[in-house]
Amino acid sequence: MPWTLLFRNMIGHPVRSTLTVLSVAVALALLCVLDATARGYTAAVDLAAQNRLVVMSQVSLFVPLPLSYQSKIQQVEGVKTTTKFQWFGGEFGDRGGFFAQFGIDAESFESMYPEIGLVEGSFEEFRGERTGCVIGKGLADQFGWAIGDSVPLTTPLFPRGKSGEEAWTFVVRGIYKALRPNFDEQTMFFHFDYLRESLEAGAALGPPGVGTYAIEIDSGVRAETVMTAVDGLFENGPQRVRTTPEAEFNRQFLSMMGNIPLLLRSIGGAVLFAIFFAVLNTMLMAGRERTRDLGIMKALGFKNGYIGAMLVMESMLLILIGSVLGIALAHLLAGIMKPFVSGWAPGFAIDGAVLLNGLAMAAALGLISGLAPGLRAAKILPVRALREDA
Repeated sequence: MPWTLLFRNMIGHPVRSTLTVLSVAVALALLCVLDATARGYTAAVDLAAQNRLVVMSQVSLFVPLPLSYQSKIQQVEGVKTTTKFQWFGGEFGDRGGFFAQFGIDAESFESMYPEIGLVEGSFEEFRGERTGCVIGKGLADQFGWAIGDSVPLTTPLFPRGKSGEEAWTFVVRGIYKALRPNFDEQTMFFHFDYLRESLEAGAALGPPGVGTYAIEIDSGVRAETVMTAVDGLFENGPQRVRTTPEAEFNRQFLSMMGNIPLLLRSIGGAVLFAIFFAVLNTMLMAGRERTRDLGIMKALGFKNGYIGAMLVMESMLLILIGSVLGIALAHLLAGIMKPFVSGWAPGFAIDGAVLLNGLAMAAALGLISGLAPGLRAAKILPVRALREDA
C-alpha cells in the first residue's frame, strides 16, 4: 500500500480533512466520557459485595426503622455483623456545599467495608472522638479539608439549637480513598451515636430511628436464608421490613433517578450516527473527485481490490488520527469532570474497557464509511472513469 499516496490524498483538501479528524476526535471523546459515566453509574450495582444485605422499611426508604431492630437482626443465624446507615442531608455553610453524609456504627463499619482505605488519619482516632468523621479524598480536595479540620453542617432534617439553624460540628479524623470503583470519594461518615445522643438530649430535633441497616453475612451462608429470616422476624411489626442484596438495593435506589445509563448511551448512539454520515460524506466526495485519477491507475494495471482498499485505508487513517486526538481529549475531560460526577457515578474512569469500546466503534465507523466509496471505485470501468471531469 503506497502510504505516501494515501497521505497526499488525505491532505489534498486540508480544511476538509482537518474538520473531519476534529469531528472524529470530539465524537470519540464524547463517546468515551458518556460510556465511562454510564459504567461508573452502574458500578454500585455491578460490583456490589455478595456478602452484604440491606434492611429497609417495607413501606418506603424514607420511613425510619426502630433502633431496637439492630440487636434482633444481629441474633439471626448467619448474620456476622451489622451497621446503621442514617442519611443526614447536611450542607456546608453558604458555599453550596451539598454532599452525602451518613451516620454509621464506627465499631463495625471498618470491617464491613474493606473498599475504604484510609490514606490519612486512622479509624482509631475516628472511633475515639464522638464528633469525628471520615471523608473521601475527593471531598477533602474539593473543600481543602485536612485531618483535624472542623466541618460545620446545617440540615433541615435534624435542626439544631433554638433557632434550628445552629451548625453541627464534625472533626475530620480520617481521609479515605476508594479501593474499588463501586465506592465514591465524595461522602462523609460520622458516628450515629453523636446524632442519637443529641436527639435524646433535646439538643436537636428530627425523626428517631435509622434509615437502613447493612448486614454482613457469614461465609458459606445463603443470602436468601438470612433475608427470609430477617423479614419474618418483623412480620408482625411494629415496622415490617424488606431485606435485599446490596446490589438489588443499589439498583432500586438508582432506578429512582430514571434509566440514566440508557439515556447516556442513547446520546452516544446519536453522536456515532451523526459522525458516521460526516465521515461517509468526506469519503464519498474524495472518491468522486478522484474518479479520473482512479481510472488512470486502473489503466496502468492497478487491480480493482487495490483501488477500493485505498479509499478504505484513507477512511481508516482519518479515523486513526482522530481517535488518537479523541483519546487525549477524553482523558482531559475526565480529569475536569471527575470531581463533579464521582459522587453519583463512583466508577467513572477512562479505563481500558472504555477505550477499547470507543476504538472498536471508531474502527467500525472508519471501515463502513470507506466501503461505500471503495466499492464504487473498485467497480467503475476505466473508460468511464477517464471520461469524468477532473
